[in-house]
Amino acid sequence: MSSEAAILTAQEILLRHNERVLLDHASFGLAPGDRVGLVGRNGAGKSTFLRILAGELEPDSGLITRQRGTIVGYLPQTFELAPDETVYDSVREGGRAVLDLIHEYETLPGHTRRHEELEEQIVHQDGWNLDTRIRTALNQLSCPPDDRKIAQLSGGEKRRVALARALVAQPDVLMLDEPTNHLDTDSVEWITTFLASYPGALLVVTHDRHFLDQVVNGIVELRNGVFERYEGNYTDYLVARAEKLASEELVEHKRQMFLRKELEWVRRRPKAQTSKSKARLDRFFETEADAPPATEADMDLVVPPPPQMGNRVVDLEGVAMEFSGRTLFSDLNISFANGTRIGITGRNGLGKTTLLKLILGELKPTAGEIKIGQLTRFNYVDQSRLQLRDDRTVLDEVSDGTEWVQWGETKLSLRGYLKRFLFTDDRITAAVKWLSGGERSRLLLAKVLKRGGNFLILDEPTNDLDLPTLRVLEEALISFPGCVLVVSHDRYFLNRVCTGILAFEGEGRVAYSDGNYDYYVDKKKRAEAALSRPAVSGKSNSNSSPARSAAPTPAAAPVSAPTPPKAKGRKLSFKEQRELEGMEALIQSNEAEAAKLEAQLASPEFFKTQGARANAVIGELEALKAKIATLYARWEELEAVRAASA
Repeated sequence: MSSEAAILTAQEILLRHNERVLLDHASFGLAPGDRVGLVGRNGAGKSTFLRILAGELEPDSGLITRQRGTIVGYLPQTFELAPDETVYDSVREGGRAVLDLIHEYETLPGHTRRHEELEEQIVHQDGWNLDTRIRTALNQLSCPPDDRKIAQLSGGEKRRVALARALVAQPDVLMLDEPTNHLDTDSVEWITTFLASYPGALLVVTHDRHFLDQVVNGIVELRNGVFERYEGNYTDYLVARAEKLASEELVEHKRQMFLRKELEWVRRRPKAQTSKSKARLDRFFETEADAPPATEADMDLVVPPPPQMGNRVVDLEGVAMEFSGRTLFSDLNISFANGTRIGITGRNGLGKTTLLKLILGELKPTAGEIKIGQLTRFNYVDQSRLQLRDDRTVLDEVSDGTEWVQWGETKLSLRGYLKRFLFTDDRITAAVKWLSGGERSRLLLAKVLKRGGNFLILDEPTNDLDLPTLRVLEEALISFPGCVLVVSHDRYFLNRVCTGILAFEGEGRVAYSDGNYDYYVDKKKRAEAALSRPAVSGKSNSNSSPARSAAPTPAAAPVSAPTPPKAKGRKLSFKEQRELEGMEALIQSNEAEAAKLEAQLASPEFFKTQGARANAVIGELEALKAKIATLYARWEELEAVRAASA
């Protein structure tokens, strides 16, 4: 965090919602250069706090202050855009403050004190480059055409326009509430790079952990109504928080041991009330009165055990799909196997959701055949999820007329099932309209997952889930014994969950890669680098890395235009050929081991039970990362020799 004086502060903020205290005399400060991620459970009050800082909501008590002249920009989760404005005009309006300065500057006579002040302010806000910033934001965020009316846009399109509008202002303090929702992978990567070097202060609420790792230099957790601050990015926060929880657990354990030890002596109540025995008695009652550290319950999300699956799950053979003369993809050959967890990624509009609907039988392919196993049972969670009815109770929303949930060969009571999703007895009977955003998300998950199935198809499941719920969902999917197909732009989620990536790369290209998303990205970059070398002859992308296909079978890779033959260099020796053939498997093995160590360090349970091993595990992880980097360098070296000799 920056050591400079805060430009925006919140002091002793108290806010109640009905009978619940959201902010309990909480204080917060943001200094120049701070890029802070605000995290916490859904319903904890993160979005509400941003509204208070933006001046849209008054707290019950407390004080909000900002330095004189500080410009604050704010993108809320729910926003309003003028429906009759065009896309371009709406985004340009985001720079209204600097536009007004420029207008006043151009209407004043030169060589005046006010004229000089205006010029300084315009330069400070980079106002002369406003039009360039507008054009860049519109292009990089894949906004609709300039002349489209806001009233004609979808919800996702409006959000991209609102985000562009917030960014072009380039305020001193930029506050963003879930900025990556409804953005495709390329747009997320652009805004991640943009904000990582943002010149002003940044306060962001997001569930995108890769974004937090790349952008922020501090994490503030809203927990039990107060703010707890941690230095570093999201990974640093996980380690520090786990150590803190382990320390709190140790202190509480010692407190309980002391109370148990002294309880027998207190019960005897020694007759001689000496000053020493009185002091001992006072210490006991003081320790007993100390409150244990506040804890938050974790959701015990377990996907219902799936029915048995046959040898054939889903096979796509030569599948093609066209819309209005446009080819989304063609000659797609995929064989899904039991136990695989495949992530689908790519820009919006390339056909990801269409592929899901083809598999579900909701659409017919233009060409090819889709074969579904007789025992395959789909459970589909679409982008819009299911609609909740506000007038019904939580219990009524999940119930289908019975009090039980089928749980493999047995049954689980509906109330017991809902308690796994952190619904207490009083919340189970509460009306849906009284639920917080986090409770609504958990209720939707409970309602969908109750349907069972052995082939889960999830379309953007991470939107609107808080970070603790996301981690639990990931663990549930990792341990799910059926098949999982998930569309997501959440890089962290794809890295943790997926055993393979199906990437929609544009212009009808669909590529499959074993491993997680980072592995796919690295392979793609190396393939592109190999193709760009002058010595490389024309070959398909599938031959530009040592990847070998596994279930699912990869789609046909695009063919690059041939380049003129060049002089061949030396060939790989037999030993080097064998080394290259085994390189991918070796890298995957080491990356899997590194992922296990990272998962250990991210688990509070590890620090509770094996805290003494933390430094050793961190050292082992660093050594593995260095080894992986060496392996990648060797892979690229061998691949360059192979390509040059082709």
